[in-house]
Formats: sequence, structure tokens, C-alpha cells
Amino acid sequence: MNIPNFLTVLRVLLIPLFVLLFSIHAHWSYLAASTVFTIASLTDWLDGYLARRLQQTTSLGAFLDPVADKLMVTTALVLLVEEHANLWLTMPAIIIIGREIVVSALREWMAEIGARAKVAVSRQGKWKTAAQMVALIILLANTPVLTFWVGLGYMLLTVAAVLTLWSMLLYLTVAWPYLKNGK
Repeated sequence: MNIPNFLTVLRVLLIPLFVLLFSIHAHWSYLAASTVFTIASLTDWLDGYLARRLQQTTSLGAFLDPVADKLMVTTALVLLVEEHANLWLTMPAIIIIGREIVVSALREWMAEIGARAKVAVSRQGKWKTAAQMVALIILLANTPVLTFWVGLGYMLLTVAAVLTLWSMLLYLTVAWPYLKNGK
């Protein structure tokens, strides 16, 4: 196990702590949960950086990293939808989770036909991830009362959902010739 893979596994192991802290509903627990989520988010960037810098990319890391990301983000979205219980959060969450399922399946299928590189992570995907992570950090740190920060979190999550749809459309456009021919 190398350092980047250790960080990826650590990200998964932080999820139960993050859920526990968020579920306590004490005045300090939202900020504590958001802090754990932030640390986990930073390990996502750090593990990729170190894997490239130290030339420690592995098949295990290539598999685990996106799984860890999806587990972390989906867990945060589900917790927030339950806590906030409104359309401002629920609709972007459905779009983001739905896109992750579609794009994951598309990447798997494209890999099976030898065209995985055609649906590599795009610049729009990176912008989506940045908006999404900042939105989640803000929303996790605050109680579900409409304040400036919660409103900003909703706005950033909506931006992330729009970028999510855009990046999914780009992936599907690239994959369309393969899908159309049934290869």
C-alpha cells in the first residue's frame, strides 16, 4: 500500500466519523462534520497529486479513488437532503447522484469496448467538483436555517448541478457514436 492509496482508504474510513458528527445535532457538530468532510476532500486532491508526483499510480488507486469520492459526496448529499428537506437541495442532489451513476456506467462500458480515454475527466468535471465540494462544506457547517451561508451553499450546489448536466452531456456526446452503433 503506497501513500496515495492509503489516503484514498483514509477518505473512506472518515465517512462514518463524518456521519456520526453530523448526526449528533449539537451546536458544534455541524462544523466538526464539515471539517472532517473538508479533510477528506483535501485527501482527494492530495492522493492524486502524490500518485503523479511520486509515480505511484496503481490499478487499485484508479479503482478506489472515484469510488471513495462518490461514497463521500453521496453520503453528504443524502444527509443534507434529509436535514434540509427542501427542493433547493433535493433537486441538485438528485441531478448530481444521477449523473454519477450514468457517467460511471458510461465509463465502464467505454472501458469494455476499449475507448475509456474518450470519457476521461474533463475541465467541466473539475469545475463541477470544486463548486460541489465548496457547497457541501458550507452546507454541512451550518444548520438548515436559511442564512446567507446556507443560501450561498444552495446557489453553489445549483451551479454544481448545472455543470454536472453540462459535463454529462459532453461525455454522452463523445460516447454517442459508440452508443449509436451498439459497439
